[in-house]
Amino acid sequence: MGKVVVAATVIGAAALVAAAALVVQRRMRNAAKWARAMEIVREFEEKCGTPIRKLKQVADAMVVEMHAGLASENGSRVKMLISYVDNLPTGNEDGLFYALDLGGTNFRVLRVQLGGEDGGIKNQEFIEVSIPPELMVGTSDALFGYIAAELAKFVAQEGDGFHLSSGRDRELGFTFSFPVMQTSINSGTLINWTKGFSIDDAVGQDVVAELTSALKKQGLDMHVTALVNDTVGTLAGGRFSYKDVVAAVILGTGTNAAYVEHAQAIPKWHGPPPRSGEMVINMEWGNFHTAHLPLTEYDHALDFESLNRGKQIFEKMISGMYLGEIVRRVLCRMAEEAAFFGETVPPKLKIPFIVRTPDISAMHHDASPDLKVVGAKLREILEIPNVSFKKRKVIVGLCNIVAVRGARLSAAGIFGILKKLGRDTMTNQRNLKTVIAMDGGLYEHYAEFSQCLENTLQELVGEEVWQNISIVHANDGSGTGAALLAASHSRYLRWC
Repeated sequence: MGKVVVAATVIGAAALVAAAALVVQRRMRNAAKWARAMEIVREFEEKCGTPIRKLKQVADAMVVEMHAGLASENGSRVKMLISYVDNLPTGNEDGLFYALDLGGTNFRVLRVQLGGEDGGIKNQEFIEVSIPPELMVGTSDALFGYIAAELAKFVAQEGDGFHLSSGRDRELGFTFSFPVMQTSINSGTLINWTKGFSIDDAVGQDVVAELTSALKKQGLDMHVTALVNDTVGTLAGGRFSYKDVVAAVILGTGTNAAYVEHAQAIPKWHGPPPRSGEMVINMEWGNFHTAHLPLTEYDHALDFESLNRGKQIFEKMISGMYLGEIVRRVLCRMAEEAAFFGETVPPKLKIPFIVRTPDISAMHHDASPDLKVVGAKLREILEIPNVSFKKRKVIVGLCNIVAVRGARLSAAGIFGILKKLGRDTMTNQRNLKTVIAMDGGLYEHYAEFSQCLENTLQELVGEEVWQNISIVHANDGSGTGAALLAASHSRYLRWC
């Protein structure tokens, strides 16, 4: 009997030892997985580094590309397109004007009633319309036909607060936020699509002619008076409110910058000298590229799989369309190599662009003690339940890495513009003010991003210069600005 008891005891002890060994083994495996996940994050953070020295190299490279782009049409990745806008709004514009703002997955139609000298904007209203995904990769007729139909509906709802002057057709400013080779204030051919659009039969065509044809099919008497890029429109809207605006930057679905250049600094300009002596330049800075950009394997993979491979590299690092996708790609690797979300990779995590930048903004800004917003986003978007607090903190840190890199690179681009204009140092005009007009959902809604951008620009220019620089949010500048440019370039104006 004693031998039986001893045997049972030995067997029980062996079982306990085996169970303990399994627990230890499991803990070691989990520790190894966690270590691998943290290694992936650390490597990514290191490669995303943006020390001031590197940012100044990026800014210097931007200045070089700006000079090259102003010298000749194909001299630079940064196209430095002539906008044909040489007379920005003055505040004296009068009448009813429309604007169409096409720059991403949505478009807006606006009407603005201007009150003339000191009258400002008396009345305005707008609608925003989503573009069906199939139209973004369809035909030119389908896209512009859809837009014209929505515009006709909007015009039909014109109320008592808007008055068209007798004997005039309605005039429209067309903000078209894609690379265009402009040939006059109201004509220009599409160079290439960005931001997920890919409509081959529109490339090389005059986008004003395409829109005008669609408007005629709708029976709408409307003249497209001004073709402007969204950033040029933001610059015009900013100048309407702040006379010291010298540049505008869009940070939204995509990104771009425009600024006011001295006419004599544009060697490729062969037209008559602008009356103002200045010309607004549409930089198309999204296509900027330099070896100094802190690119990672995730950026290279994103670019390789994109519709515009090898193009818009700067945009793919800093704009709203791509920040969430970069986070997703890093999380996917962590799931594959470190079982970050369990033994199987969550199927939704494999879907490109399922994580949007508004999602990472919400997670980044999560101030709840248990990061419940992060948990909710993971559950709602990726169908990943019960993520631990420790892992939620890692995800917030990952959002921060991506946002900080984008914001600091954006600031380096702005610093490049200031250097080109000679506004990066103190001059004899110590009271010279410099205002940068900003617009776009990324800048407006992602507070951590916009604050980091401003802090970085201050760091780049130094405290003394910073006292003369202001960054303003030109709310709805691309829409209102286009209407203002339609007014300042109206065909009913009598030029002296």
